[in-house]
Amino acid sequence: LWRFRYSARLLKTNHFRTAVSNTSFPAVWMLLAQYSGRIPRPFVVVQRNSFFTMPETVEDKADLELYSPSSKVRGMTQLDREAFKRTVVVPVLKVKKEIIGTLLKSLKHTVLQRPGLKRVIEDPEDENSRLLILDPHKVSEFSLGESEQEVLKQFNVPPAVRKYDLELTYDNFKSEEILRAVLPEGQDVTSGFSRVGHIAHLNLRDHQLPYKHLIGQVIIDKNPGVTCVVNKTSIIDNTYRNFQMEVLAGESDLVTKVKENNIAYELDFSKVYWNPRLSTEHGRIVELLKPGDVLFDVFAGVGPFAIPAAKKKCSVFANDLNPESYNWLLHNCKLNKVYDKIKAFNMDGRDFLLGPVREELSKELPLQTEEQKTSFHIVMNLPALALEFLDVFRHLLVGEPCSAAVLPTVHCYGFSKHDDPAKDIQERAEASLGTSLDGRCSTYPVRNVAPNKEMMCISFQIPADVLYKRPCPVEEKPASKRLRTSKDFSEEMLQS
Repeated sequence: LWRFRYSARLLKTNHFRTAVSNTSFPAVWMLLAQYSGRIPRPFVVVQRNSFFTMPETVEDKADLELYSPSSKVRGMTQLDREAFKRTVVVPVLKVKKEIIGTLLKSLKHTVLQRPGLKRVIEDPEDENSRLLILDPHKVSEFSLGESEQEVLKQFNVPPAVRKYDLELTYDNFKSEEILRAVLPEGQDVTSGFSRVGHIAHLNLRDHQLPYKHLIGQVIIDKNPGVTCVVNKTSIIDNTYRNFQMEVLAGESDLVTKVKENNIAYELDFSKVYWNPRLSTEHGRIVELLKPGDVLFDVFAGVGPFAIPAAKKKCSVFANDLNPESYNWLLHNCKLNKVYDKIKAFNMDGRDFLLGPVREELSKELPLQTEEQKTSFHIVMNLPALALEFLDVFRHLLVGEPCSAAVLPTVHCYGFSKHDDPAKDIQERAEASLGTSLDGRCSTYPVRNVAPNKEMMCISFQIPADVLYKRPCPVEEKPASKRLRTSKDFSEEMLQS
């Protein structure tokens, strides 16, 4: 299953990241077959829709030619909405207003379907009629096909197609079309972003920076609810996992509210780490938990693992080194009414494992029985460093090992640029633990972070011989020798 998921990701990354108008489905399937060996039917069904996410198709190219803004906007760095006006010629039918609704249904595959443009407009020459705009791509040379003509005959509508000058404004263009018209030809167009409440988060490339404020304003204009656009200005390389950012457009309010898996969180996006692309992964891990289980969240952030686990009636120990994350974690515990179910800590991850985690495991594991046992889960979501923390589990506990069934399960995240990321993550985990995990772990691809860079999760029960250090056996001490005194020495001399 992992191979098929990873093959699909690899295909999407390598072949759909750039616009390719002549990609054919047989070629794609052949390439997929090279990676997987065969294509199972369930895979075809599940993945089929992803092939329609290509950034450009033949019909898209026709749209570019007909619905592109005026060429005079090329190179614009300060947004001038008036400069985007353009008039295009489109085919229309004159229809009596009484039958316009019924005719629309019958010609639904022929009429204009472009978002933001009306399909029915006033007839400037006849108030009792309306003009029905047809799709210029489907009405070639302004003449209808036989099937459309037959429909019009049933409604007694003349089949004559007229030409109409349609004025397009800034409001009628999509954000991709606007940015493609503004940026130099052949350069990448930024239209995708991460949405964090009212904030749109971009990662602009160097060649896009001269247009950054225009890009920010276009995103606000075209995305209802977005009132602030920021651009990341540095990679996440500090202790607290946040990054420097610049406000490109809109208000500078970076305290926002987000909802993930039906749970609300509040946070300051400039001071804590939040990634909306991890929503599915948060839900996947929480789904593994049962009421009464214990969760240790080593790098908890503002609580996307901890809070839903607590709402599921698990016992939660949540930690984060960043004081801001710790404060927002406490805030979100109160917001979601789980404040009394989560023990929060503001510690280094290693100290948290060596302190509260070791203390709790030392106390609870000996009490577990086969009939009445609790599952213990340890989540380590710091993919840049978490694998290096696994050495903490070497002889974390002292004593006789507990039953294998109740050994804690670790879910550890890591980045990999290896050709086989699952193998790479497992080998790095084994190096930290000092033991083999063959047959004792599972790896899961979380998301594609960048070209040739995967985020992975490895899950395993900590082997007993790693977790426990057996106490040294108590050896019988030899009888201590009595010190010889001067009196003993004198007696020996007399006897001799």
